[in-house]
Amino acid sequence: MVTAAHPLPLPTTPGRPRTPSVRHLGPNWYSSVMGTAVVATAGATLPVHVPGLRAACAAVWALSLVLLTTLLAARALHWRHHRDRARAHLLDPAVAPFYGCLAMALLAVGGGAVTVGADWIGTRAAVALDAVLFTAGTAVGLAAAVAVPYLMAVRHRVEPGQASPVWLLPVVAPMVSAALGPLLVPHLPAGQPRETLLLACVAMFGLSLCATMLMLPLVFARLLTGGPLPLAQAPTLFLVLGPLGQSTTATGKFADVAPGVVPAPYGEGFGVFAVLYGVPVMGFALLWAVLATAYVVRARRDGMGFSMTWWAFTFPVGTCVTGAESLARHTGLAAFDGLAVLLYVVLVAAWVTAAGHTVHGLVSGTLLAGPRPAPAAPR
Repeated sequence: MVTAAHPLPLPTTPGRPRTPSVRHLGPNWYSSVMGTAVVATAGATLPVHVPGLRAACAAVWALSLVLLTTLLAARALHWRHHRDRARAHLLDPAVAPFYGCLAMALLAVGGGAVTVGADWIGTRAAVALDAVLFTAGTAVGLAAAVAVPYLMAVRHRVEPGQASPVWLLPVVAPMVSAALGPLLVPHLPAGQPRETLLLACVAMFGLSLCATMLMLPLVFARLLTGGPLPLAQAPTLFLVLGPLGQSTTATGKFADVAPGVVPAPYGEGFGVFAVLYGVPVMGFALLWAVLATAYVVRARRDGMGFSMTWWAFTFPVGTCVTGAESLARHTGLAAFDGLAVLLYVVLVAAWVTAAGHTVHGLVSGTLLAGPRPAPAAPR
């Protein structure tokens, strides 16, 4: 994809703080927080008992909290000292959609606090932390769902052939709010506060689902008519699994908390909807997973190396794990139990791979280095 703005080099002036390590730190780095947090939340609710698994998930959640805090501080430095670069990110149609990752990182860590972090910090602190992160993440997610498509329409110069799964990121963020908001419903006063939050989550489910349905045809048409994606973008095909798995998870969460929160027959209706919606959507998710895997294998064979896009193998797959777990609860089918376990094994393998390469890239300095200048043309 083309870059709509080319940032000028930052001038060096006496007394000006130098922060070269964060100049090229983009919003895509929040994907590492999302991928880490979902390993914890998905593992904590697996339909099988593995000794030590919950403690390990709590440790992984704590790591995601540390990563989130570190990245928030680093991105604040980025905006303060490299504002030209930050503005260029907003004007770049390949980078701007990643601002949806900030919202999803906040939401994922907040949801993990209630799901598994409470084992370490206590229920009261976990709920308080989730309330703060859920509020902030939802606000950022709704803003990104409006602002990024607006910028793409009026400031970016994009063509149908440039469609990318990355375009889904800002519009999927409200779906993450819809899936994780129900965790807070039991902690609100009974009556209208609980019903209001639940129905607000249902509204965000609809908002995100409709926006995703507008984007997906563009992405699929690009694959069929535009030729192969650039090698570095091949992993982004897994981003399509995000709205599919997360929406299945959301309907299951609605069904979990709706009885007694909304009047009959709607409370029971959410349980029916969770199955009638989730099963076919999970079927499509599995189809897309096979397609994306074949595409990535081809790209790897053609020389695809590591980049931060490899984190796309984590969070979207994690949402399919939680979606399968939800269907297992509401259908009682062992097949969905097995699917959840299988996908979780894939998720952990993907996380270990992405995390290992990321640590190596940070230590070597390659991941935060600026783009290499083009070689001079021969005379």
